[in-house]
Amino acid sequence: MPAGGFGAVDFAVLVAYLAGTTALGVWLGRNQKDAQKYFVADRSLPWWAVMFSIVASETSALTFISIPGLAYAGNLGFLQVCAGYIIGRVVVARVLLPRYFDGKLVTAYTLLETRFGPETRRFASIVFMVTRAMADSVRVFATAIPIALIMGPVLPRQYLMPAAILVLGALTIVYTWRGGMRAVVWTELLQAAIYVTGGICAVVILGHAVGGGWAAVLSSADTAGKLKAVSFYTGFDQPHTIFAGLIGGAFLAMASHGTDQLIVQRLLSARSLKDAQRAIIGSGIAVFVQFTLFLMVGIGLWALYAGRDFATPDAIFPTFILERMPHGLLGLIVAAIVAATMSTHSGAINSLAAATTMDIWVPLTRRGPDDAATYRAGRLFALMWGVVLTGGALLYPESRTPVVVVALSIASFTYGALLGAFFLGIYNVRAKQRDAILGMSVGIVAMALVVFAKQLSAAFPAVATVLGSAANIAWPWYVLIGTTITLFVGTLSALRTPVMRLK
Repeated sequence: MPAGGFGAVDFAVLVAYLAGTTALGVWLGRNQKDAQKYFVADRSLPWWAVMFSIVASETSALTFISIPGLAYAGNLGFLQVCAGYIIGRVVVARVLLPRYFDGKLVTAYTLLETRFGPETRRFASIVFMVTRAMADSVRVFATAIPIALIMGPVLPRQYLMPAAILVLGALTIVYTWRGGMRAVVWTELLQAAIYVTGGICAVVILGHAVGGGWAAVLSSADTAGKLKAVSFYTGFDQPHTIFAGLIGGAFLAMASHGTDQLIVQRLLSARSLKDAQRAIIGSGIAVFVQFTLFLMVGIGLWALYAGRDFATPDAIFPTFILERMPHGLLGLIVAAIVAATMSTHSGAINSLAAATTMDIWVPLTRRGPDDAATYRAGRLFALMWGVVLTGGALLYPESRTPVVVVALSIASFTYGALLGAFFLGIYNVRAKQRDAILGMSVGIVAMALVVFAKQLSAAFPAVATVLGSAANIAWPWYVLIGTTITLFVGTLSALRTPVMRLK
């Protein structure tokens, strides 16, 4: 039965969630006096908390809103990419995590300094900052979509998205600035519970909304090919194939969970290497189950709306929420959407602050990581990055491309260069700092041409023939291509260096 709009009960639920989360984060930030506690929770978090924190951090509104849209427009093929995510996590657990814990690091890029030098660390950290800022600005924007729909009767349309973005951004900044990593992780557990509950409720309501229930939904979806989960297509132009999923997805996970400070920082907050390995591999399984849940929501929406066309794929699930959810539950579901992105947003703010403080500020000022001034600088950078991410979301334009695809493409833009630098340091004893920086630079430039091939071809017809093939490459292959280019260039450059023993 239609909810009839966002009512007083729904507002009460949403406000209670926002106030409760903010208060919890502020309370968890008490008694913090140094950067170790602020950025890695004094390495005291249990593995299961870290695991769910990782899941929550990569489950922004992109998952809650965009993934059902993918199934609505296509099928269950995205699960092939999720399977690749598990493979990539296993590699990170075996190859990279032992090196992080040997050095008791705070940021992922300290490992590059140990192997190559300080300039490599700073270069990689800056690359991370730019990429993370762009990708998370998109995530904040995605969350504002359903909030703006709800606020429609209250504000003129031109003010809807800015108002929603500002409210979400401000509240997240408050508890992240105050609470640090401890607040980020424990509030994410609450947020994960809320959005998973929201997804399950959506499945139940869809079963009652469609005549014949889920049996009818699955029957019609199977007939239409919506339940197809595996494709053996061998081309590079489709993202959801078994090859793009297992290979491309594995490399994407290796980069996102092995070189991205957003995830690595959580792993470094675990009590031991073994706990961190449990957390990262367990998170891969949990994410696979979670994506299955949200894809099935998309299948149910397809049956309910009979494949009706929407303005954007990201508007499908929010429309259902507003039209079909009963009061109270509607407020909880909207809170779930908000929770999903607040978790990622808070983690991004803290990880960006950690990278800025430890990789840039500390080396330049020669302060110690446990210095009181370092702690104060970290909180200041957290505030700064919160404002930057919120401002970036305000500038993002609406489009018909699913936001999840936009964000993953942005992330894949530089992930390959970062992963290639780590592999270069581990497996090439000749490589020096100049080789790593050269390899990353060429890898990033090359991926810029691949990612923006369509736009460049339209703007410069003379290069359309050269970039034509690159324009058709699907996003799961971006990290593999970037990693290969970085390794190849770095290895060629390293041939000028005599073989040397690593300490």
